Amino acid sequence: MSPAPGASACAPADVEAWLGELGLAPTERADRESIASWDLVLDGRRRARLRITVILDPSLALICWAHYAPPINDSFRVSYRKLLRWNDELPFVKFSIGEDERPLLVAEVPVAHASLDALGLALARHLAVADRYHADTVAWLKAGGWSTEASSPAQVDGPGVRLVARYAPELAELLDPAGGTA
Repeated sequence: MSPAPGASACAPADVEAWLGELGLAPTERADRESIASWDLVLDGRRRARLRITVILDPSLALICWAHYAPPINDSFRVSYRKLLRWNDELPFVKFSIGEDERPLLVAEVPVAHASLDALGLALARHLAVADRYHADTVAWLKAGGWSTEASSPAQVDGPGVRLVARYAPELAELLDPAGGTA
């Protein structure tokens, strides 16, 4: 596939370099056909160990995709209403439900706009959203056996929190005045 008309070339090497410049070390990388992906595990101030996959389709977009919680087993109507309300409240990221009923948090950057700062901001936004709604999702996390512990002091000084701090001015709608999450 060739890049979409008007799209700038964005290669896996670019994403690798950007992740390095952001101080982020992928836990795994995979390549299939022309698609490349990197798995990250990042800690926010409240939400620890958020797994985010960065996917590059050079003909389309740079996508940040997080399994936000395990499959939802409670009253689906209540959970879906919550996700829909958050979709209305949040700019630039959206929740959806995967085939396995897991809530997904997704941000897309068109390949023509892919850059160090576009990727950094998308990842920081994932962490800010996960921190902001951590208390609201604890029941989902517990039901799936996922950790609900807040980030430890060492994690709060880690690359995820530094990433949010770097992009704090652009995330003002998600952060409280002290730089944490609302």
